[in-house]
Amino acid sequence: MSTTTVPASLAELTGSWTLDTAHSRVGFVARHAMVTKVRGAFNEFEGSAVVGDGGIDSAQIDLTIQVASIDTRNADRDGHLKTGDFLAAEKFPTITFHSTSVKAAGETLEVTGDLTIKDVTKSVTIPFEFDGAALDPFGNVRAGFEGSIAIQRSDYGITWNAALETGGVLVSDKIVLEFEVSAVKAA
Repeated sequence: MSTTTVPASLAELTGSWTLDTAHSRVGFVARHAMVTKVRGAFNEFEGSAVVGDGGIDSAQIDLTIQVASIDTRNADRDGHLKTGDFLAAEKFPTITFHSTSVKAAGETLEVTGDLTIKDVTKSVTIPFEFDGAALDPFGNVRAGFEGSIAIQRSDYGITWNAALETGGVLVSDKIVLEFEVSAVKAA
């Protein structure tokens, strides 16, 4: 009987990993009417990471999000977010991230890469906290990460807004992207 080695630290992660979408979340937060937050998520996405012989700093990470899966718990708002005013889901059905650099510092991972929303690609750096690794009841090695980054939606050509009578705007330019990741190592 073989024993499965569970990585005890970020530096020990090796091999190919797949995002477990049933136990992961890709979400966002925006300010609404200058006073409240609207939280949402994308319910359909896929991702992978490959850690080569060079260790965690050699990792290649990719994420593809299906724009039409946006969910803010309000059908009218979700419908508006899919239009050309915001994400133009029919013309640009995916949001993608492709890493260009991965750096480990203790149990934090700094992932730099190309984030493409609509037809605009910008380099962003997302800090991730390594939440640990474990062997699940099915014999899979899992690793957990949490990260977030604030972006300006106007940088990606998403500029629709409405002025408020009291001053300010209906939807903030600043959007916080949130990632809660459960990755499963390939056998």
